[in-house]
Amino acid sequence: MNLFVNNSFDKVTILSIFLEAKNYIWSVENVKRMTYTPIQNNRHVYLAVLVAALGYFVDIYDLILFSIVRVDSLKALGCTDTELERNGVLILNMQMLGMLLGGVFWGILGDKRGRLSVLFGSILLYSLANIANAYVQNVTQYALVRLVAGFGLAGELGAGITLVGELMSREKRGNGTTVVVTVGAAGAIFAGMLAQVVSWRTAYLLGGGLGLSLLVLRVGIRESGMFKSMHQRSELVRGDFRLLLSDPRRARLFLHSILIGIPIWFCVGILITFSPELGRELQLKESVLPAVAVMSAYGGLVFGDFVSGLASQWFRTRKGVVRTFLWVTLACILFYLYGGIHRLRYFYILCFVLGSATGYWAVFVTMASEHFGTNFRSTATTSIPNFVRGSVLPITFLYTGLQSVVPRIESALITGLLCVGVALWSLTHLHETWGRDLDFFEGGERTDNGNSHA
Repeated sequence: MNLFVNNSFDKVTILSIFLEAKNYIWSVENVKRMTYTPIQNNRHVYLAVLVAALGYFVDIYDLILFSIVRVDSLKALGCTDTELERNGVLILNMQMLGMLLGGVFWGILGDKRGRLSVLFGSILLYSLANIANAYVQNVTQYALVRLVAGFGLAGELGAGITLVGELMSREKRGNGTTVVVTVGAAGAIFAGMLAQVVSWRTAYLLGGGLGLSLLVLRVGIRESGMFKSMHQRSELVRGDFRLLLSDPRRARLFLHSILIGIPIWFCVGILITFSPELGRELQLKESVLPAVAVMSAYGGLVFGDFVSGLASQWFRTRKGVVRTFLWVTLACILFYLYGGIHRLRYFYILCFVLGSATGYWAVFVTMASEHFGTNFRSTATTSIPNFVRGSVLPITFLYTGLQSVVPRIESALITGLLCVGVALWSLTHLHETWGRDLDFFEGGERTDNGNSHA
């Protein structure tokens, strides 16, 4: 101590040196945290995107599998050629009814219990249902199991898009949702390829197995920080479907968000699913193979989703991209019905182009998520795509009903024109949502979410 004193040091100086050293060590540790924490957070974001994408891949695989194996499976169950379309419509409608009901249920659960609870519960249910699908013995059993499968399938996309959207920054959010939807659409291509080499019962078994295997990957996913912050506030109303629709502004946004997507499922549910019957009306020289038509259309959807997502990010607009794709969809519908294509090869190419035109699904689901606050986001994002899918019910009813007064081609034309017209009209009533901050409640309150932005 005398040494320090003799050299003009005192206790205050020693204490200052100690504090400076402590501050230096603290700053080094702080730099480490600043260096590594974002990487760790990014890893969790990337994992969420990957698992959501793979989950949607299996979702689309199972969702579209019936359209691919419809003819073979119904014939195996004893249906005649004249019963194929009627029973096909019945089973497809039962599947879509399940999705309507499931969309509401899983959406509410996601806002009340968390996004991860939906990711786990929905995939478990539809995986078990698809395994059961492999053992049906008649059309009634087939329809009931597809109802349960549809109920389970309804939760996958909305929960994944909600989680990814809340984890990523507003500037990069569209990239994440584009990856999820683009990878997911490829599930239909895989289903089409697989259905050509295995029986329809085996295809259902494999779909269920793929779904169950995903449960292992989901263990490492973290819950959305926005949801955690909201969950701590007991005074907030969360996931109340009645309140979502009771407010006129929210009800209008909800309705118009649904209507802009119905041309997609007109093309998939009518022009592609019933392409064998429409192909005969169009006087194609060869019979349309449902698996190839579906693979072609969803190959186009993969391309279209990728292009629409990138275009939305590049031009910083959701509405502009959707509007462009809707006009291209209308042109493709007209060419499909009146283009005079008679060769099967060119018909499949047209299916690819039609799928590309309807590839604004990636932007559509992103818009659905961005229009609503955190306390209603899962409910809206999960139910809106499923209401779009469920629109196959009135679409097929209109399509088949019109055939009693006009030919099949004209009934498809009238139905398609109505779907696209309504979508273009609804788009004018929606907001531009590119770059919107998702950190808000319905009512304008802000959250301190502590979220990690990628």
